[in-house]
Amino acid sequence: MFDSADTRPSGAPRAARLPRERTHHGRTVLDPYEWLRDDDPAVTAYLRAENDWFDACTADQEELRRSIVADIAARTQQTDLSVPVRVVHETDRGPVVYWYYRRFVEGDSYPVHVRLRTDAGPDELPPRPADAPDAEEVLLDLNERAEGHDFYQVGLLDTSPDGTLLAWSEDTTGDERFTVRFRDLTTGDDLSDTLPEAAWGGVWAGDDALVYTRCDEAWRPFQVVVHELGTPAEDDRVVLTESDEKYWLSADASRDRRWVVVTSASKDSTECALLSADDPYATPQVVLPRTPGVEYEVEVGQDRLWITHNATLGEERAIDFAVAAAPFTARTLADWTPVVRPCPGVRILGVDAYATHQVIHVRHDGALDAYVVPTGAWQVQAAEPARADLLPGRSIAATLAGVGAEGPATVQALPLPELRPHRVRAVFTSLVDPQTVVECDLSPAGALTDAQVHVLRRTPVLDHPEHGPYRPEDYQQSRLWATADDGTQVPISVVHRRDVPLDGTAPALLYGYGAYEISIDPEFSISRLSLLDRGFVVALAHVRGGGELGRTWYDDGRLLHKANTFTDFVACARELVAAHYTCPERMVAEGGSAGGLLMGAVANLAPDAFAGILAEVPFVDPLTTILKPELPLTVTEWEEWGDPLTDPTVYDYLAGYSPYENVAAQHYPKILATSGLHDTRVAYVEPAKWVAALRHTARNDDADILLRVEMEAGHGGVSGRYEGWAERARELAWVITVVDA
Repeated sequence: MFDSADTRPSGAPRAARLPRERTHHGRTVLDPYEWLRDDDPAVTAYLRAENDWFDACTADQEELRRSIVADIAARTQQTDLSVPVRVVHETDRGPVVYWYYRRFVEGDSYPVHVRLRTDAGPDELPPRPADAPDAEEVLLDLNERAEGHDFYQVGLLDTSPDGTLLAWSEDTTGDERFTVRFRDLTTGDDLSDTLPEAAWGGVWAGDDALVYTRCDEAWRPFQVVVHELGTPAEDDRVVLTESDEKYWLSADASRDRRWVVVTSASKDSTECALLSADDPYATPQVVLPRTPGVEYEVEVGQDRLWITHNATLGEERAIDFAVAAAPFTARTLADWTPVVRPCPGVRILGVDAYATHQVIHVRHDGALDAYVVPTGAWQVQAAEPARADLLPGRSIAATLAGVGAEGPATVQALPLPELRPHRVRAVFTSLVDPQTVVECDLSPAGALTDAQVHVLRRTPVLDHPEHGPYRPEDYQQSRLWATADDGTQVPISVVHRRDVPLDGTAPALLYGYGAYEISIDPEFSISRLSLLDRGFVVALAHVRGGGELGRTWYDDGRLLHKANTFTDFVACARELVAAHYTCPERMVAEGGSAGGLLMGAVANLAPDAFAGILAEVPFVDPLTTILKPELPLTVTEWEEWGDPLTDPTVYDYLAGYSPYENVAAQHYPKILATSGLHDTRVAYVEPAKWVAALRHTARNDDADILLRVEMEAGHGGVSGRYEGWAERARELAWVITVVDA
């Protein structure tokens, strides 16, 4: 459906403006593009016309796209495999041990999941299996499963406790509604059992039952269900139904597979329950009934529960969370014993429990780290420690200092499936250091030792035919601080080639997110080299609303403080200019999903700060969406953004920053918005409406405002690595063209 009275010679599609309106709290708003939400062939025709317009306006970028794909392909070791993980299966004949890993083959878009039987003990380092070992067993070849589908992704992939069965779930449209399937690994035959409409994940309860979650019409996992192999899916028994639409259900297995931990979580509160894997049909036993504002998660140890929480124990309020131990019979806070008290400025993220030690995941000074504590060495921490180094145990980051790098970096402990591993596995990366998987030795008592750090794998970066070998020392990474409007210091991670002149003339890409307490950590990217080696400065703005500096950092960028996210990002852009890294005429902003909302907001707020804005699957019509409780995710989002249906203050606040509702008759940066037709998180209609409004109102040429919709994808974009490379090359080619215009 096009507006023939408003068609320009340029050929840009012009969406019709239809007389639709909404009224809430006495405010009536005309919404002329809401018809793009309709299930109507005219909508599909319009989206295809937008794609045609994008292709026409960017046809001259095709050679650059091919060059970027060639860059990525040249630097990537395309036939490769992941670091194997040792798994012990308990069978009637005794323990059976396998190495599990993924194999990648040049020319294939998807990995092959395999395993290799071994006699290796827990003190042996994982091998690097030969290219085609005869003894290797293929569990699932995703290339075979993806054949005939334009989109393919796996949500669950797990073997039964005895190792004889495989459960996996697959999505072939991108809408994240999965079908669970099963395979007999002793014969290679697929079972007839299929479980439709499943959410992400699932866990085995013994060797013949699977606990999984089902989605409701709003794409919310609302039921925990048990499927017994060999029975029809319609006979699956529901063990828990979550009737409160603000809560999502999930199910996870304990490390020893004796328990299933069922979690019902909203944005602000949690309720966890234990379900015996031996009796999955029993009523789950609640650890602590839900309380507004109290969040916690449960890690099952051998003889106790380890609980990461923000509850108040005694007089201590755990704003940045703490750790308690509790018996399996715990039902109230009185049953919890503090073991890691609140540490100001140190965000406790969780605990992994093993037989001989525990790993505490933390974030302090904006960086990830983890501490290893022997099980027999626990002492209650002194109240209100002043420094992160007073956390119990030993820091993995400190242990890895010998293989680390200067500047902002990310160190993360990796969970292992064994109860008694002899090492701790971790991954290290930074903006200049490729991802490196290491293992650190443990003493028999479970303490980190001073023994050698074993480097298991450093992601290969192959020689480039033009730029030669990759050398981290050719690049500079640093941390800047921008001053926000209210005086808050906002960190920025920056990387560029050392030979780039810092005189304000370099092109720059500034990325931001700032929502859900999600942190954007400094990590290495092969595709980013295509920008860096073209002279770009690339920066990450760690704005409020994310989790980089703890829970307060998150709280100061949500609900009625959301505007801080936007002004922080603009402050970061201004700081890059003031520090002579770049200039507004050569800087592009990028963000996706909730970060796409950030992109739309700063486009209205500071259009002079950027030459271009790349908004991926952007949440740019938030008020319309959050006013519709029948839509996916809406009710669960009220604790993140506020409830505009019942609160006029929230309504007005959202209306004040909604990108779609604040498009103005001004000149905007060049804008590229992307979307997926099957996106259940941010519907395609949001960027479609935003682009239509911009093209109608903004004082830009039609070629400045572009929309591209993947017609066979969801929120995460296309599937398959080669398709992903092409998608990223298309975006980066647009970015490069904008700054070179």
